[in-house]
Amino acid sequence: MNDAVNHPTLAPALAHSRCLARLFQRTPALADRTADELAQPFDAAAMQSMLTPPEADEAAFKRQLRALRQVVMARLIARELGGYSDLEEAVRTVSDLADLTVCAALDWAVSHETRYGTPIGEDSGTPQTLIVVGMGKLGGYELNVSSDIDLIFVYDEAGETDGERRISNQEYFTAIGKRLINLLADTTEDGFVFRVDMRLRPFGDSGALVSSFAALENYLLTQGREWERYAWIKGRALTGEASGLMQLISPFVYRKYLDYGAYASMRELHSQIRREVARRDMADNIKLGPGGIREIEFIGQVFQLIRGGRVKSLQERSTRATLRELARLNLLAPEAVDELLVAYEFLRNLEHRLMYLDDAQTQMLPSNDEDKLRIARSMGFAGWDEFCATLDRHRATVTRHFEQVFVLPDDQDRTHPHAALWQRAEAGDETMQGLAKLGYADTGEIQRRLAMFRGSGRYQQMSERSQRRIGAILPPLIEVAAGYPNPDETFARILDLLEAIGRRESYLALLAEHPQSLKRLADLYSASPWVSQYLTRHPILLDELLDQRLLYQAPDWPAAGDAIRHELAQVEDDTEAKMDLLRHFQHTQVFRLVAQDIAGLLPLEKLSDHLSDLADLVLAVTMEEAWRELPRRHVEVPQFAAIGYGKLGGKELGYASDLDLVFVYDDDHPDAAENYARFAKKIVNWLNAPTPAGTLYDIDLRLRPNGASGLLVTTVEAFEQYQCASAWVWEHQALTRARFVAGDARVGRSFEAVRDAVLRRQRDLSSLSAEVVKMRNRMLETHPGRPGEVKHCRGGIVDVEFIVQYLVLGYAWLYPDLTANRGNIALLATAATHNLIDATMADTARTTYRALRRLQHASRLAGRDPTQDALAPLAEGMAVVRALWQTLLGEAN
Repeated sequence: MNDAVNHPTLAPALAHSRCLARLFQRTPALADRTADELAQPFDAAAMQSMLTPPEADEAAFKRQLRALRQVVMARLIARELGGYSDLEEAVRTVSDLADLTVCAALDWAVSHETRYGTPIGEDSGTPQTLIVVGMGKLGGYELNVSSDIDLIFVYDEAGETDGERRISNQEYFTAIGKRLINLLADTTEDGFVFRVDMRLRPFGDSGALVSSFAALENYLLTQGREWERYAWIKGRALTGEASGLMQLISPFVYRKYLDYGAYASMRELHSQIRREVARRDMADNIKLGPGGIREIEFIGQVFQLIRGGRVKSLQERSTRATLRELARLNLLAPEAVDELLVAYEFLRNLEHRLMYLDDAQTQMLPSNDEDKLRIARSMGFAGWDEFCATLDRHRATVTRHFEQVFVLPDDQDRTHPHAALWQRAEAGDETMQGLAKLGYADTGEIQRRLAMFRGSGRYQQMSERSQRRIGAILPPLIEVAAGYPNPDETFARILDLLEAIGRRESYLALLAEHPQSLKRLADLYSASPWVSQYLTRHPILLDELLDQRLLYQAPDWPAAGDAIRHELAQVEDDTEAKMDLLRHFQHTQVFRLVAQDIAGLLPLEKLSDHLSDLADLVLAVTMEEAWRELPRRHVEVPQFAAIGYGKLGGKELGYASDLDLVFVYDDDHPDAAENYARFAKKIVNWLNAPTPAGTLYDIDLRLRPNGASGLLVTTVEAFEQYQCASAWVWEHQALTRARFVAGDARVGRSFEAVRDAVLRRQRDLSSLSAEVVKMRNRMLETHPGRPGEVKHCRGGIVDVEFIVQYLVLGYAWLYPDLTANRGNIALLATAATHNLIDATMADTARTTYRALRRLQHASRLAGRDPTQDALAPLAEGMAVVRALWQTLLGEAN
């Protein structure tokens, strides 16, 4: 044997790989070359430099292609087994080889098919090209070292060629495709380049070898099966124009909604594989067997099928990249992803070593002792038993995570004990008796609702699968709702949800696949009609019930901002999609805060802070996107700010609060006024325009200078002039609760300086008190102070707010710390430290105000005014607020 074969750097590879030893025996010069170039990875440029196709000799071209494969594979085997490379290099090298040889073969086939001329599209009149789609691991740049390549041939338009002998484009591309396959897969004395598998094409082996876009689209719409969605995740155009193909494929693979039906489909596909593995006694197959490579791929791909239509970053072709993105999105626990990635690398490295033995496409563990020892040693183990222990541990890890993701619903194989209450809902007395035993009060009404739902046209028109899912969901829901203090209300609200989503099979699949979510759903629907209406309006939020880690995790607004900006960047120029994404984001964050609120995890002040921070973030992102879309921008970064008033300004936002906004700018460019006016309109449209995902916020702009008749935007200078010369006292009252919320920080600081100066002006206290009282009385004309209405009743929330506003406007010239936007509770304490009000009365007013806000919040969630029993403990505190009003403003209230 040539000396180079005995080179120490080649020894590890030769000790393992019989196919490499045979290759070096046949071509000793290749051994020398491999030894000399072992330190250098084989990149695509180096491969391309070896291909100089001869002009007319097909046999010579085939030899060149096969020689290239031999050179690449020899170095790859030696590098990987010698410890010079890793899995990433191995799969990328083989994928690059496949890409390059497919393209070269196509170019050869086209250039040497001169009989028919050029294929022309019948609609566009333009030349057509063959798009070769790489599927499977080739599509994901993850090709095995001894793998088939899965291809699909597609072309754009029907038509015919323009040569003297004309044929249809279908016939032409079929001939090209056949020749391409032969160039790569024909086994000559030099071997083959790649075995080519065309079975993933429409209709498989019985289908046409090539498909037009129209034929492919029709097939996917009418015949496409779930496993084909899974296969097309990795589809990648190796030649031709990819964008048109992807526009056709993406809606088939990635649904616009959260497609939880994918669980059942992929679970069935996995079961078919398992049955085949058992039938063929393939438990030792590290790809298809339990805990194998395919299970790791399925874990990533089920999340892609469910969420990829909404989360563009999940439209990945690489298994490892997909898993890492799932960790980044918190859809899988990072530690779970780490374990899966380690197992994947181990199994793929093992797969390569199995193939390196004889250049065979196999994933079966060897049965003879010699090969077992070769495998163990090449994987870094002293012996087979030690290797098997590690392999078994990795496979057990994969199985554990697979089963956690694909867990079957608990009642999959047994009838729920209360199933008859749904199945025989029309049997009135029997159903009512069963409901009464569970603790329902108005059993006749619940029975009537069940019977109406079961007999409704909406239910009767559902698919059989959806009806089965309703049958799996309702009995446990009847049981779960019965466990709450208000079972009738709880179940009726949930039934409203089921009726609303009855035709949305994905949502039914979500609840059926995750029965543990039913308890969380009932928690929320029992607690609040407002929450139940919100979730019924936005059923996409049902997805949030699945992961308690995220549902009850304290918000991290900077991280949330990074996440939504990343998602928006994936959408590029689709405005409606961006608006929907922003709405889904805001609804999700609100829903998480609701869940934490109901669970008692958030004090009201903290909840308001979070809702205000969320609004600030949504405003900031909206302004970034709206400015980016604005034509004829005169600056790259707008010198423009959004100012929050009212509840937003005071950081006391509630779940359904409007946003009171004023827009200001500080920019002397001639186009500034016109551009910023258009910018403001676009911002408002982004925030309140209804889309299929709903709206973000209702916007109130009436607090701007001159109100509804004023300009939509104003300069900081004009704003200052208005506040100093023209503003009413009530506008200065409103200014006490104003703050910069989003936009240019410099402009925000300019506004804050104006606000501070206006609030610190010395005012005549008697005139001020008269104006404040007048404004309060005017408000009472439209909002009478009913006893159960904690906001407007005397001694209630508005009285406390007016007291604080009077103190700020009356005394900030003496005590500048009163201008701090710290909220009413803190400002009452500040006023007491300056002896402006009695400290005891201030403490009582603060306590009362906090309790009134909590009561207001609870009443809104409950959908009704507070009861007299709830208000009774606050009577004394509200009397103190009224006394404080009289002391400061000289009017009994």
